[in-house]
Amino acid sequence: MANQNHTACLSVVVPVYNEEETLAAIVERVLALPCLLEIIIVDDCSSDRSGEIAMSLAESHAQVKAVRHQKNSGKTEALKTGFALTTGDIVIIQDADLEYDPGEIPAVIQPILDGYADVVYGSRFLVRRAARVLYYYHYLANKLLVHISNMLTNLNMTDVETGYKAFRAGIIRNMIITSSGFGFEVEVTAKIAKLGCAIYEVPISYYGRTYEEGKKIGLWDGLQAIWLTLRFNLFCRLRSSFRQRPELTGLLNRPIQSAPPSSQNSSLL
Repeated sequence: MANQNHTACLSVVVPVYNEEETLAAIVERVLALPCLLEIIIVDDCSSDRSGEIAMSLAESHAQVKAVRHQKNSGKTEALKTGFALTTGDIVIIQDADLEYDPGEIPAVIQPILDGYADVVYGSRFLVRRAARVLYYYHYLANKLLVHISNMLTNLNMTDVETGYKAFRAGIIRNMIITSSGFGFEVEVTAKIAKLGCAIYEVPISYYGRTYEEGKKIGLWDGLQAIWLTLRFNLFCRLRSSFRQRPELTGLLNRPIQSAPPSSQNSSLL
């Protein structure tokens, strides 16, 4: 097993909605990761066989847990459910489609393992690796959103909407998430900026899908993201963003494997 020579510290949250064709393949790839502690699959009331597949995977693999929403509530609610169930020291999001390659997760979490980062985003634009050529208007919308977010956070991010976001667990488990739909991406960026944690970006590949192949985000989601970027940066305080103030790494802190659990020794904001 790939995990035998590594401390099991990684929780992978997989939000699912109608991904019966790809879910099993994604989970099998994630199971091969070093440092893996658990996979939390959250089925957001899929109308296809995704829920059955998730439960079957949980029955077959001790590291897999599966839960199902009784009604479709959107990706952000699925993530909130998943985060609450995690127990690892590092938490990362893995979409259930094949747009992001789980084989790149070790590179994404490495700055956290090394004690440099509190949060790492996998960037599709930092240094181009394999990236499917798709919609120009999506590219423009992404650039506009990143530009607005950077102006408000004073961060030099290249990819706010990336699906790969990794956190020290104390940060994401203590975060108060109030957005809906696809609003999580901009909300979390605003709140980690307010926290002042060490944020890194790592280049990743991107195997995007067309709408015919199952892509779900649309124009309304983009407009909502712009509004939420303004809302969470301008009208949301740090005190209302976290239940408890998470411990941050600081430069050259000890690696995560030897660090105390991030949920301990936290003080109220």
